[in-house]
Amino acid sequence: MPARRRIALLVAAVAAAAVAVVAAAILSSEGDSAATSAVATSPELREGRPPLSFAIGFRSDLEARDLARGAALYGRGDLAAAGALFAKHDSLEAKVGAAFAEWPNGTLDRLEQLSKLYPKVAVVQLHLGLARLWANEGDPLEAWHAVLDSEPDTPYAIVAGNLLHPDLPRGLPAFIPSFAASDAIAGLPPARQLAALHAAAAHGGVRERLLYGVGLQRVGRPVSAARAFDEAARRYPNDVEAQVAGAVGAFDKDAPARAFGRLGPLTRTYPDEPTVRFHLGVLLLWTGRVEGAEHQFRLAAKAQPDSPLAREAKRYLETNRRARS
Repeated sequence: MPARRRIALLVAAVAAAAVAVVAAAILSSEGDSAATSAVATSPELREGRPPLSFAIGFRSDLEARDLARGAALYGRGDLAAAGALFAKHDSLEAKVGAAFAEWPNGTLDRLEQLSKLYPKVAVVQLHLGLARLWANEGDPLEAWHAVLDSEPDTPYAIVAGNLLHPDLPRGLPAFIPSFAASDAIAGLPPARQLAALHAAAAHGGVRERLLYGVGLQRVGRPVSAARAFDEAARRYPNDVEAQVAGAVGAFDKDAPARAFGRLGPLTRTYPDEPTVRFHLGVLLLWTGRVEGAEHQFRLAAKAQPDSPLAREAKRYLETNRRARS
């Protein structure tokens, strides 16, 4: 079974998946991108309501359940029921939800107030940008940049990056190791897996450290993941997967050159390593260079045809083929 499945942590991705609907709604809205909408001059409201979602992660407390249910009700158009759930709590998420449940009556004004009180809180700034976009008033890009500046190690920052770069694939490139987590860790409930990976990394070797970085990526903590990968790359300079992970973790949609600068030279040092070719393909794909990405995926598939990453490369190629058909 491929390592990407064996690590499990599928539910761990809920932190990122919970807010992915935000980007989907923006990018699918009548072909408009966040960038083009930011300069719109019409004072009219956009059709519908701005998306609302929270990165709750593995929380299962009453408030977390109310936030999740309230967001679902809001998405279905039951604003009164959503507002009643949000009104039961005093967190910033609940305040944001309560303001959205009143859309459009005072929503933007309330978010502007919250943003002045909490200028470095990602959930506020992300939804402020959405409210500005839907109201065609103010600069949503400014708010989304504030998310990246204030809380870059959150799922909200990943979504903000999606909104700021609507022409690129959503999310961030993921490092995929050629090996799996142990059965003992993979068999744990998802809420306990990251702690187990952390403990294993503290006393283990390169594989354990890389798997911890993968876990951090999957719960929407890209900065922490990059640190874990960099530490592995420093400790194990002759391990090709550690070097590749460090390069992938360095990817930034605003400045991709740093990641390419680390990964590109590895194609000369390790020309037949599937991990190098595969992840170079992934980075090319994330910068919109589809043909170059497919070339690297083919090289990865041929280098070691029976390897897990060769199979993963073939899966990417098939996905791209279907997308064009």
